[in-house]
Amino acid sequence: MTEDGFVPDFLLQPSARDFDEALEAVASTPAERLALDLGLAGAPGRNGGPGRPGRWAHDLARGVPSASTALVEDTRRYFRESVEPLWPRIRSDALTDRALRAEMLLRGGVDALLTTLGTTWRWEPPTLHLPSGSTYDVPLCGRGLLLVPSWFATGPMVMYRPEAATVLVYPMYDDGAGRADGSADRPEALAALLGRTRAQVLGLLRSPATTTALAERAAVSLAAASQHAGVLRGAGLVATVRTGSSVLHSLTPLGASLLAGG
Repeated sequence: MTEDGFVPDFLLQPSARDFDEALEAVASTPAERLALDLGLAGAPGRNGGPGRPGRWAHDLARGVPSASTALVEDTRRYFRESVEPLWPRIRSDALTDRALRAEMLLRGGVDALLTTLGTTWRWEPPTLHLPSGSTYDVPLCGRGLLLVPSWFATGPMVMYRPEAATVLVYPMYDDGAGRADGSADRPEALAALLGRTRAQVLGLLRSPATTTALAERAAVSLAAASQHAGVLRGAGLVATVRTGSSVLHSLTPLGASLLAGG
């Protein structure tokens, strides 16, 4: 990744089954695709890229063996030293994220799924608005949208593939478990301000929920869950959207910030 956050598309291998397969696909990327993804001057259909691609980028695009070898070896070394120690937690968080997205899809369909992908993202059918310095449309062309959760991404990344489904990388859901700063216990600190049950409800909405699901999590009646959500919504801490015959509650950026102690 460059200083401006640019990640060449050939480094994203959403169809790979594991790290080795992804790295093999990266190493076998055709030269013309490398030139396009690295944004080299003169490449047809230049696809963005670093401001000043260096000699290594040009060597890689020309198929120089030493450049490809360096890419593979450096990536393996980075994974072994920086990512592999975190792998059990990453896998656990990925399973949590998948369960959450599946619940949203089951309870509220595609509308609920897209509404809850990010607190600053807006789903206004048929358009998903993502925070970006630029404004442009990414057509799906009938090939669909492949959602890829990322443990490291801080914002959305879009990979347009004319021959396959468009890829949307999004930050993986984080429930705050295991944080050293104790922010996972923030609802306790908020009890004096909001009331214990209402603070608990706010904390439970780290994972978006319908009124029914919220009542089940908080062990309160439907009426109580609806009332607590309404008060939190009035305070700007919770957003509520209708999905079919149900409503879905989720944290606003202010609510998430309050829970995080920011």
